[in-house]
This record gives sequence, C-alpha cells and structure tokens, in this order.
Amino acid sequence: MNIHAIRAIYKFEMARTFRTIAQSIISPVLSTSLYFVVFGSAIGSRMTDIDGISYGAFLVPGLIMLSILTESISNASFGIYFPRFIGTIYEVLSAPVSPLEIVISYVGAAASKSLMIGSIILVTASLFVPLQIMHPFMMLLFMVLTCITFSMFGFIIGIWADSFEKLQIIPLLIITPLTFLGGSFYSIRMLPEAWQTVTLFNPVVYLVSGFRWSFYEIADVNVGVSLGMTGLFLLICTVILYWIFKTGYRLKK
Repeated sequence: MNIHAIRAIYKFEMARTFRTIAQSIISPVLSTSLYFVVFGSAIGSRMTDIDGISYGAFLVPGLIMLSILTESISNASFGIYFPRFIGTIYEVLSAPVSPLEIVISYVGAAASKSLMIGSIILVTASLFVPLQIMHPFMMLLFMVLTCITFSMFGFIIGIWADSFEKLQIIPLLIITPLTFLGGSFYSIRMLPEAWQTVTLFNPVVYLVSGFRWSFYEIADVNVGVSLGMTGLFLLICTVILYWIFKTGYRLKK
C-alpha cells in the first residue's frame, strides 16, 4: 500500500476544500440551518409531536442525512471529474499508484468533508432544538457508512460524466427527489398503506430510518434491515468501481 501517494492525493483534495471553505462548508451548513429555522422553529412549533418527539427534533436526522448524501456525491464526483476534464488524471494513472489507492484517496477525502459538514450541522441543530442521541456508536456508524458509500457513488458519477451538465443530472433529478421522498421530513407511517409499500423501494428510506433510530429509537424500518441495505449499496458501488478500473471505462479515452 503506497501510503505516501494516498496521503498526497488526500491532502490535495482537502486543501482544495479549505481554499473554497465558503462554498464547500459554510454554504451547506447555512442552507441546512434555514431548514431548522423554518421547519423546526416556525412550522414545527405548530405541529403535533411524532412518536413523542417534537417535529423540530424529528427533522434533525433527516436533514443531516440529506446534507451528507448530497455533499458526498457532489464532492466525490467533482473531485474525480475535474482531473479528467483538465487531463491531469493521466498523471495519476501513470504514477505507481494502484486503483485501490486512487479510490481510497478521492473517496476518503470526499467522505471526510461530508463527515465534517454532518458534524457541524449536528452541533448547529442542537442550538435550535433539544437533541437526544440514544445510540451514539450507531449514529456514527450510519454516518460513516453513508459518507463512504455515497462518496463511492459520486466517484462513479464523476467517471461516467463527460460534461458538467451530466455531472448534475443524477444528483438533481434522482438523488434529491429520493431524499425528499425518503422520510427526511416525515414518517412514512403517515402515508396511506399503498404508498408505504411503494416508498420501501426507495433506498434512502433505510438510511434515514436507521439514522433516526440511533437518535430516538424510532424507525420506519428495522434497524438491521437499514444497516444491511446500506452495506448492500456499498458492495454494489465497490463492484462497479472494480469493473471500471479493470476495463479502463472512461479512463483510457
């Protein structure tokens, strides 16, 4: 394992984040804080509790998951797409760095950024609503797995995309709607029974449900199933990345 190469790429990606800290960190934190102000404080104060939890507090896990999902994909996809766009990816590919080390570097940096944002949002949320984390280890596990998994997914998008427009298609048209319809702002048990069944085909439901369970021990889906679905998606992304580097898809053209 070439630790020096991993460290070099990782440090470069993290340095790029701190050079654009307003866009990379402050902007998503402020945007999410607005959700807490509008939905948690203003609207939430007029809504009934959900399973004994105030609506403002109920929102927190969903909003954190919404943020780390979108940021993981965005950071990882841009992180690998930009070197492809300007041609510096060939320097990385020709260096004595294995595909595994390349993935660890870029995905690790993207996941680190998302974890940082998620942690800041968690602290910020505690200023607006009372929080209770009943299973901190499980909360951290879900955060780490989600950041790594969706950073890998973003890495795949960054390799697949051949334009900046394509880079935004899947996050905007697929991931964002799935996240909003995945129980981030409500419990799927509030839906009619037929729609509850349909919603279970949304993979984001399992992430939000498991993450919310780690806070309040309330969940729409069994926490073991949520963890298993997260692991399954991680496995699928790993297999796709293995195929990409084995075949050189979009890398050798």
